[in-house]
Amino acid sequence: MKRVFIANFGRENYEWPNCLSRSTVATMNSIKTHDYWLAGDREGFIAACMKHERSSRGNVPTTSVASRWFNLMTTIAETSGDIWIHREKNELWWTESLPEPATFELSEDPTGELPKPVYVCHKPCKPWSKVSEKGHLLDWKSLHPKARDFLSTEATLQQLSVDYAEYAWALVQGDDLNPWHESARWKEKTSKTPASPVASFSNLQISAYRMARTAWSTTQNANGQEELRRVKNKDFGFSDEEELRLFIEDLHRMQEGICALTGIPMQLDRDSDDEELLCSLDRIDSNGHYAPENLQIVCRFANRWKSDSDNADFMRLINLVRNTAGL
Repeated sequence: MKRVFIANFGRENYEWPNCLSRSTVATMNSIKTHDYWLAGDREGFIAACMKHERSSRGNVPTTSVASRWFNLMTTIAETSGDIWIHREKNELWWTESLPEPATFELSEDPTGELPKPVYVCHKPCKPWSKVSEKGHLLDWKSLHPKARDFLSTEATLQQLSVDYAEYAWALVQGDDLNPWHESARWKEKTSKTPASPVASFSNLQISAYRMARTAWSTTQNANGQEELRRVKNKDFGFSDEEELRLFIEDLHRMQEGICALTGIPMQLDRDSDDEELLCSLDRIDSNGHYAPENLQIVCRFANRWKSDSDNADFMRLINLVRNTAGL
């Protein structure tokens, strides 16, 4: 079975027109980190990211975020024979990566207040297409609601699980999709009525509020009675709950909605069909504080499974499972 990736190309997808015209998939490294990636120096790359890179709110990327950035460039540069899917408004485009070597070009990221120099990796692929192999137009609005959940991403790229990859492959081949559409899980998705939206708060804001509230309550008095005043708690590395909430929103964006432990796309409150995939705030060192450098966002089930385990050892076990399953 071919690997299938859902992808965007650069912040705000600015490199997509070039990918479309050149028949490539692409990603970027900053000029401060690229040499470390070329040398295969993951630790140096992570250190450079944490020294030079900042989020839009000025937060330092966590180790897991920087490590993911290293992996993104590797995935793009080494892809061959993989299916790549990209949503552009109401169109779904797809291609297959080729074995030809990637090229690296000094360019500019135009999306910030000032253009930022970056190295862009372009990996050759077959010409992008918005129709299946049998000539069916891949129209976004005509897709099954569950398919729309996983055939688009806010992340730079996301590899699909085996079942979803099989569906995506059948879709681009123009094959029969009824084996999926007729299953109980997929029918359940179409029968659910969406919750009424609350206009003043986004799903991310509501999820961040829940996670911040839980962390704040956890660090208050052992008897569960919250002090109704501003507290400087040794276990709470933020001035108040609101500062933590804003940090969580920023961290979720840096992680691109991807679980820091498993690499699985997380779900947000009000937009979830699987509570085990809801985002959950985790302390990297379970004995450490709720402080910026010690926080990551993970799927609820991963947080429960990890419990107070060592973070590195838990990720080692997750990778063993992933490698054994061939994911």
